[in-house]
Amino acid sequence: MKLGLIGLGIMGKPMARNLLKAGYDLTVYDINKGPVKEVVEAGAREAADVREIGANCDIIMTMLPDSPHVKSVVLGEGGLIETIREGSVFIDMSSINPVASQEISAELEKKGVKMLDAPVSGGEPKAIDGTLAFMVGGPQDVFDKCKPILEAMGSSVVRCGDIGAGNTTKLANQIIVALNIAAVSEAFMLAEKAGVDPQLVFEAIRGGLAGSTVMEAKAPMIMAGNFKPGFKIDLHIKDLNNALSAGHSVGSPLPLTAQVMEMLQVLRIDGCGQDDHSAIAKYYEKLANTKIGRE
Repeated sequence: MKLGLIGLGIMGKPMARNLLKAGYDLTVYDINKGPVKEVVEAGAREAADVREIGANCDIIMTMLPDSPHVKSVVLGEGGLIETIREGSVFIDMSSINPVASQEISAELEKKGVKMLDAPVSGGEPKAIDGTLAFMVGGPQDVFDKCKPILEAMGSSVVRCGDIGAGNTTKLANQIIVALNIAAVSEAFMLAEKAGVDPQLVFEAIRGGLAGSTVMEAKAPMIMAGNFKPGFKIDLHIKDLNNALSAGHSVGSPLPLTAQVMEMLQVLRIDGCGQDDHSAIAKYYEKLANTKIGRE
């Protein structure tokens, strides 16, 4: 079985390495040749373009920034649609609008190609250690066939429904993550302004109902002022924009999501778009003119 992967960014590159570690025959493509060279040195083959991957691979995966990028790679001029073979499978691991997933799937179906939308959660650290969480939409039989491949990159692989269900689940995930980071930041700022050490607050509440995976990952970053990106604010803006669009299309109000989206927009204007999304704390630090957990 020959695999193809298009997109070797922060997430795609370590995911490719884990596929190689699992022994898969992998061909890769990215417009940025630096990570391509690294992955080729680890055992992959380089494709000249996406059409070559379409022509030669049985299962083709993408890990790209947003809906327009996936649509261009799959359906655009010089895209996969021109060479992809009947009977092959397309797995989009990007986080995009569920409607776009459904549109892409409909076009591939005309070529006899099945699709899964399989966005991930966990950021760069879990991409590196192969413990991502996959949220998958698509036919059960295709999911069953491809699950071992996804398990080479993740510790949780769950089918959530038909095409689009994976990305709908990812949008729900991103809402919860963004609101959680905002809540942690708001609470820790309260502690800071009240003269209580946020580190001690963290230690006191982490084992109770307020504890969460998000707080475990992001509270230490916030208190250290370490906003090196594992998942960038610009990308979270993209995800929440897709969530708001999806919410409007199905009649689901998202008032808290809209509020955090405006916080992220302020941070982007302040030049923090490339910071980790834990930098939501900077919004509160700006409002209160106080740092959380540090001088």
